[in-house]
Amino acid sequence: MATSIGRRKPKDVVFGDDLTIEWRDGEVSHYPFFGLRDVCPCAGCIDELSGTKVLDSKSIPADVRIRKAEYVGRYALRFDWSDGHNTGIYTFVFLRELADLHAGGKQPQAKPTETETTGN
Repeated sequence: MATSIGRRKPKDVVFGDDLTIEWRDGEVSHYPFFGLRDVCPCAGCIDELSGTKVLDSKSIPADVRIRKAEYVGRYALRFDWSDGHNTGIYTFVFLRELADLHAGGKQPQAKPTETETTGN
């Protein structure tokens, strides 16, 4: 899990063929635009009460792009997507955990498991 400050804060954020983040600990993460849009954590894409994904991946254009990005405080990024969506706030902790999951060959979950939230 991303626990140290260096792991949770980006050194550089670059938009090209994908979103690339260089973290302060030296790791570099690449996020394909479609995949990033598909895991949007906003209430319109994830049910607020259950944490279940409600976004239909088939509704996302294959060529979705980030048109604009802005920092949310010192903890997150918000994107204006080419499909008109713009309400998701992607925290740096969330982005780093996505990268760590991908590196471990796991798929992101819409909602943490009980073990992840309680330790049981």
